Amino acid sequence: MDPSEVEFLAEKELVKIIPNFSLDKIYLIGGDIGPFNPGMPVEVPVWLALNLKQRQKCRIVQPDWMDVAKLEEIRELERKEATFTPVPSLYYMELTKLLLNHASDNIPKADEIRTLVKDIWDTRIAKLRLSADSFISQQEAHAKLDNLTLMEINTTRSFLLNSLNCMYKLRSNLQPGSSTGKAQDY
Repeated sequence: MDPSEVEFLAEKELVKIIPNFSLDKIYLIGGDIGPFNPGMPVEVPVWLALNLKQRQKCRIVQPDWMDVAKLEEIRELERKEATFTPVPSLYYMELTKLLLNHASDNIPKADEIRTLVKDIWDTRIAKLRLSADSFISQQEAHAKLDNLTLMEINTTRSFLLNSLNCMYKLRSNLQPGSSTGKAQDY
């Protein structure tokens, strides 16, 4: 799965919008949305919110977790804890990117939010790299990945799989091009 596929999944998350048009309920495969009344908040998937925003049909309301004070708390907690702490949204990085790229005019302190989310991301990725290094150096057979998001797992997947394949080959005393045996890639 590549990052664009993870972003696609994130677009199914619900956000509140304040429409400036009237429309009855919309019946979609993923569920019913609406009704839409001017000035009345309604929850819609991110993909629809961004589409309506681009057509100037609504204003996007920032998610509750996308607040500077809350993000600062999360950042400090993430820095203090040795393990991964729960994140405000399973798609926090993707949602931040989407909403701030397309609706930053609707989100107060957008630059601060972008910086805080990037700090949280960097802290978590550094923890993940240290954890993967420890996992490989201790020759563990399994790992516990609590509180990681799909994008974070996706970021280190290829590195971790390649490392484990190399470790397997080294442990099996097989070298690339060796005629004594063939290594299997897992």
